[in-house]
Amino acid sequence: MSADMVAPAWMHAQITAEQYDTWSPEQCAGIEIVDGMVLVTPSASKRHNRLARILANALDLAAGPDWNADTDFDVRLQNVPLTNRRPDVVVYRADTIDVSPTRPEHVLLIVEVVSPGSETTDRVVKVDQYAKAGIAFYWRVEQAATGVPLVYTYVLDPATQAYRDAEVFTGNVKATAPFPVTVDLSTL
Repeated sequence: MSADMVAPAWMHAQITAEQYDTWSPEQCAGIEIVDGMVLVTPSASKRHNRLARILANALDLAAGPDWNADTDFDVRLQNVPLTNRRPDVVVYRADTIDVSPTRPEHVLLIVEVVSPGSETTDRVVKVDQYAKAGIAFYWRVEQAATGVPLVYTYVLDPATQAYRDAEVFTGNVKATAPFPVTVDLSTL
């Protein structure tokens, strides 16, 4: 069985931003583009999606009128080679709601919920990409064996273009950066 029989031809070649921008929303759903190559991501679990939605709702409420928090859309980290990530939660400037693609300069905070199979990507690869893109805050949510999520927060050091550790929350998030937010994750 050849690779062409398993996946469409467009998944075997580097694509450009211009090509990607012509694809339908259905073609873009469930994929990320890294260095021009398509990465197919498996569907997230219900628990994963619920956690992302709860965080997005709490962040949206806390953010006020200047910021929105949403799930399931691309953030264009770079055009050449094309790198589009689809974070679990994105807090972005409200005045850019109709701007597409969403760029790092529109984004204040990215949240990734770690799932089995995405540990290295969410803990290492994406952290580096988001920091190099200049996104000020990154939160990584680990679904612990106890059932109570752990939220690791990071703040960008612009001088080094790397994140430094901030607070870690278990169950109840009471963060002040990038704005005051409180959310109870202990009952998931």
